[in-house]
Amino acid sequence: MPFHLSKTCSETRARAGRLATPHGDIETPIFMPVGTQATVKAVSPEELVELGAQIILGNTYHLYLRPGVETIRRFGGLHRFMHWERPILTDSGGFQVFSLAGLSRISEEGYAFQSHLDGGARHLLTPEGAVAVQMGLDSDIMMCLDQCIAYPAERGEAEQALALTSRWAQRCKAAWRANEGCPNQLFGIVQGGMYKDLRTRSVAEIVGVGFPGYAVGGLSVGEPKEVMLEMADHTLPLLPADAPRYVMGVGTPADLVEMIALGADMFDCVMPTRNARNGQLFTRTGTININNARFRDDTDPIAPDCGCYACRHYSRAYIRHLFQAKEILAHRLATIHNLHFYLSLVKAARVAILEGTFAQFRRDFRHTYES
Repeated sequence: MPFHLSKTCSETRARAGRLATPHGDIETPIFMPVGTQATVKAVSPEELVELGAQIILGNTYHLYLRPGVETIRRFGGLHRFMHWERPILTDSGGFQVFSLAGLSRISEEGYAFQSHLDGGARHLLTPEGAVAVQMGLDSDIMMCLDQCIAYPAERGEAEQALALTSRWAQRCKAAWRANEGCPNQLFGIVQGGMYKDLRTRSVAEIVGVGFPGYAVGGLSVGEPKEVMLEMADHTLPLLPADAPRYVMGVGTPADLVEMIALGADMFDCVMPTRNARNGQLFTRTGTININNARFRDDTDPIAPDCGCYACRHYSRAYIRHLFQAKEILAHRLATIHNLHFYLSLVKAARVAILEGTFAQFRRDFRHTYES
């Protein structure tokens, strides 16, 4: 996958680049809204384009179970099925099996699991199967199947998961390479728990297999924030400079700014959409809970300095009323605002990197934002 590094920050490891995909180029650093069920909850593809989303994330596990890869294949892939013409990244499904561990068993062969939808027939997700499903979805960027572990994890457990992830990476690449001329690209995933030496070993093994891009997995699984940043700080510089670096499942706005400073290029997280549905809205000074009584008569927009559709047209009082009345529009407006905030934040970070002002941008953000 052609990845061009445009500029790096002289005071941090922040970098701005451009990533080419079959459905268009992606300017990095970039945040990817999560479209678990072939939809980013509460918003349409047209609204995502207006918000500036360049790429979204689809969930292999959920789409495999419903509506099924054959249904999506008949539409020519996920892009046509959901009417999204820009790039799509799909995860491998491993994290969802990990999070539904009560229904699954792991072996060298893969994950054996029962559907969380009905608990009926058992399924087997192998490395080769994960690649085949993602090829059926026709995502631009596919992820290797890996073993994600919970925090805390004993060293032995982390080491076993690392080794299995490396062996599965080899099988995933072989399955991908067997499809000559395939334009879809495959990213490897680094594991190793919260052990620096295991992270170093995992990088060596995954980079040794060789992929167009690399992800740092196994973070944001319950560990303290300082541990997450410490592991990212250790791992990211070990990855090839000429390939995109994706930190999976991260995070808060403050997390994104810090990860960009550490050299990360790509992010995904359900936080802007999930928190929106609970009434938590992001602003440049921190979060607000729009359900609070103090907003009942507030005529200001969510954030006076925000140019999103919700802030251009509606007051805090009105949006609070929608939440109190349990109106669907509340979720839509809150989601539009939060996604706008996230996407604008990483866009501003990119501009700052290109202009040579990222270090000051980071200092200003840390000064004003209260997490």
